[in-house]
Amino acid sequence: MRVGHLAERCAKIRTLTPIPLPVGEGLSNRHLGSACLIIPRSATTTGPAMSIDQLETVAQAMVAPGKGIIAIDESTGTIKKRFDSVGIPNTEENRRAYREMLLTAPGLGEHISGAILYDETIRQSTKAGVPFTQVMKQAGIIPGIKVDLGAKPLAGFPGELVTEGLDGLRERLAEYVEFGAEFAKWRAVITIGEDMPSSTCIDANAHALARYAALCQEAGIVPMVEPEVLMDGDHDIDTCYEVTEATLRSLFAALYEHNVMLEGTILKASMVVSGKDCAEQADVDEVAESTILCLKSAVPAVLPGIVFLSGGQSDEDATAHLNAMNQLGPHPWPLSFSYGRAMQSAALQLWAKDMAGNFAAAQKVVVERARDNGLAALGQWRQAA
Repeated sequence: MRVGHLAERCAKIRTLTPIPLPVGEGLSNRHLGSACLIIPRSATTTGPAMSIDQLETVAQAMVAPGKGIIAIDESTGTIKKRFDSVGIPNTEENRRAYREMLLTAPGLGEHISGAILYDETIRQSTKAGVPFTQVMKQAGIIPGIKVDLGAKPLAGFPGELVTEGLDGLRERLAEYVEFGAEFAKWRAVITIGEDMPSSTCIDANAHALARYAALCQEAGIVPMVEPEVLMDGDHDIDTCYEVTEATLRSLFAALYEHNVMLEGTILKASMVVSGKDCAEQADVDEVAESTILCLKSAVPAVLPGIVFLSGGQSDEDATAHLNAMNQLGPHPWPLSFSYGRAMQSAALQLWAKDMAGNFAAAQKVVVERARDNGLAALGQWRQAA
């Protein structure tokens, strides 16, 4: 493994959280608390890779103060469930119109730094024929793209999942760059249950996330890595903490082994919460404190930022938890949001009642949710009386 300009790279870093990593060539088996976690890419690597400075610039823009990510990357099957719940036919035109309503909301770019799109969406345009990615860039919103192909059963481990989609990813990334994508997202799913998760499941997903991230950076795209620990189950918050910490440690060890430059990477994390069916639900302060402690124990400070998924939380809970975490700051990294349902649900319900007549009103609701979460990313949100 090439260490290269280690001292020069480490000069950029004030603090790194100690993380135990595997022995590498020329490195001792120790906690790299004072050493740089990033290994420069080999000079033999091919592809139109951005410089680290360019990747870092995009990553930092994704977590700009008071801004976050809106996730509108639902697959055709997932959006069907959302549309069915409000009585909207799941046609391509309705999906396009819905995404247009979201992406063209006036003032959205004041609180949203980027949007994660689905393969269908990144190819679509407004009713007037303007590509969505062009509309986004004009509003100061960075286009992103979901590139994984979903979680599939992990052979030999009943009940556990591993995300697929690495085959052909290099070619798909090159195409997405042509469409204007500047970052990508890959979601892994970790389930808590009896004798779950196994270390095999955690490591298999971490390995896939690392391979995806390396391919993204080779293509000149910032990778967003999302190891989601599901809320499903009756586990308590302590169990969630243990699983989340183990998952994050495995992830960053894998990123290290694959020469992924953390300065050009964003973590999309799940919060440390009680399982949905747990009899004792942790309150806002306990969730905030547990999540911050877990992140500080496992995530290097060189990372440009962390965005949270809502993961089935209510709109208000997702905002309140983010706000409470930022009020505990300052932290080694900006903490922001990458919400899907928690950003869209109220607007979708309103839009469904009259898709043409409620178009502007639904947009206003989206912007209000973006503003609330933008304030939470600063620790300045106040719950309505």
